[in-house]
Amino acid sequence: MADMQDTMLLGLEGIKKTILHGGTGDIPKLRTGAKVTFHFRTQLCNDDRTVIDDSKVVGTPMEVVIGNMFKLDIWETLLSSMRIGEVAEFWCDIIHTGVYPLVAKSMRRIAEGKDPVDWHIHTCGMANMFAYHSLGYDDLDELMKEPQPLYFVLELIKVQQPSEYNRETWAMSDEERLKAVPILHGQGNKFYKQGQYQEATQKYKEAIICIKNVQTKEKAWEVPWLKLEKMANTLTLNYCQCLLRMEEYYEVIEHTSDIINQHPGAAKAFFVRGKAHMEVWNEAEARQDFSRVLDLDPGMKKVIKKELALLNMRMEEKNQEDKNKYKGMF
Repeated sequence: MADMQDTMLLGLEGIKKTILHGGTGDIPKLRTGAKVTFHFRTQLCNDDRTVIDDSKVVGTPMEVVIGNMFKLDIWETLLSSMRIGEVAEFWCDIIHTGVYPLVAKSMRRIAEGKDPVDWHIHTCGMANMFAYHSLGYDDLDELMKEPQPLYFVLELIKVQQPSEYNRETWAMSDEERLKAVPILHGQGNKFYKQGQYQEATQKYKEAIICIKNVQTKEKAWEVPWLKLEKMANTLTLNYCQCLLRMEEYYEVIEHTSDIINQHPGAAKAFFVRGKAHMEVWNEAEARQDFSRVLDLDPGMKKVIKKELALLNMRMEEKNQEDKNKYKGMF
């Protein structure tokens, strides 16, 4: 029989803890800046205990820096009740699991080697409550529409105090982060000019993560938040320029559309998205985006004229190719 402390975690409402495997030593202190490494499994509270996410399947444990605005702060609370090596199951009620789908999307994208930046999470702190759109994963969309209690099975692997590991950008203070942004931005530009697009994307990404981390602490749509948003959008568009060169056109369309949905006046976002549409033969969309650029920034007239000429040429070539393809068929 589990003792009482196991079932009531730290007297917090809506959480029940069951220790599945005892750990060793004292419960480590999770100070701000400490890095916690752990495995997690997320399950539905149905008869099958359907597994939604499992870090062991992905093959790498999760790492979180305490006090670093990790979006699922309930995990910090759960981990702070565990010993090293302990495996525990936590039943968490809806009040603690509402943001899980957003965090899970982010973690899955990292696991798939896609982009670790929380593009969607920043809209209004919690979630896109007012502009719900698909997270790109059916099971997470379900959870988003109908939040429900979840089981988290956590295994605490190690805790490193701030002095014991290399402080990367995500372990910096806000002030350090903002100082790092122009440096990373410059490094990214340099790589871009040298044609090292993969390296450039890494630098831009790191800079965006720095900004987003600081931005989550500001009030959405107020002046400090908007200043950071503008910086982040500039970097995101640089990042997209790299993706264009790397022929990742659909990802470009996704990121630029995110910016446009939030900021319908972002001429440069329309321009970059137009170029991506052109590459994947979306003629109508490309024309529409280019004409929006002209509405928003008439100074771009010459550039757009060039792009449209290119688009016309591309479409003619494609039509000719299609004709030749079908000629052989009849």
